[in-house]
Amino acid sequence: MRKRNKEKWHGHGIWWKRLFLNRRYKDVLFRRLFRDKQDLLNLYNALNGSTYQNPGELEVVTMEDVIFMKMKNDLSFIVGSHLNLYEHQSTWNPNMPLRGLLYFAQQFEGLLGARGDNIYGRNCIELPTPEYIVFYHGNELQSDSRILYLSDSFPEGHGSGCLECRCKVLNINRGCNQVLMDRCRRLWEYSELISEVEENIQKGMQREEAVQTAIDACIQKGILVDILLAEKTEVLHMLLTEYDEKKHLKKTFQEGWEEGRDEGLKEGLK
Repeated sequence: MRKRNKEKWHGHGIWWKRLFLNRRYKDVLFRRLFRDKQDLLNLYNALNGSTYQNPGELEVVTMEDVIFMKMKNDLSFIVGSHLNLYEHQSTWNPNMPLRGLLYFAQQFEGLLGARGDNIYGRNCIELPTPEYIVFYHGNELQSDSRILYLSDSFPEGHGSGCLECRCKVLNINRGCNQVLMDRCRRLWEYSELISEVEENIQKGMQREEAVQTAIDACIQKGILVDILLAEKTEVLHMLLTEYDEKKHLKKTFQEGWEEGRDEGLKEGLK
């Protein structure tokens, strides 16, 4: 079954490209670190306990034109019979399952069109199994992981309705998910770099100084040396852009909350 599925889904790696017009976006460091197929395959193996060795068995199908924020923060790929969506988040968002649902629906629509499948036919159409993982390094998740469900958004709550999308959020702050970190050095290195930046900010450093100091410290410790030495300026810009976006999202949330509060007070006065 796996070989047949691989033949069905691999080789259609351009199905998503015709769905959307090109838009400009800013990449994030997480995507840059796992751009290499071998590193991405290592992360997949670490998460699933699998032993894939050949990067050629992994087909990247990230839809470059689908943007949920100003920055591109996702990786989508097929391994075996699984369609994987990995996202990175530094701000908490309970709507991750809804984003996943829309993303997978677009992927499946493109796949069906590329294969010419007839959804009204008598045969059951085979689809790759969707898996949605979010790597989170904000401060609103205290446990190692949490599962978010689309049905939590429905009026009747969790488990209601005929549609579900499950999102597994993994805490990648320093000291969390240690088994996973031990299995995937690249992910651990990323966690260490971000933790260094956060510690520097807590010490009172301005963001640019905090990022620059963290980069230098990681180079001295042998962390992400291959990337930081070759692309130091680019990494600096990526991280500063991410912190600007994080600040913007927090401000937008606060403004929305205050606006909702004011509207509620007005209605109460009426």
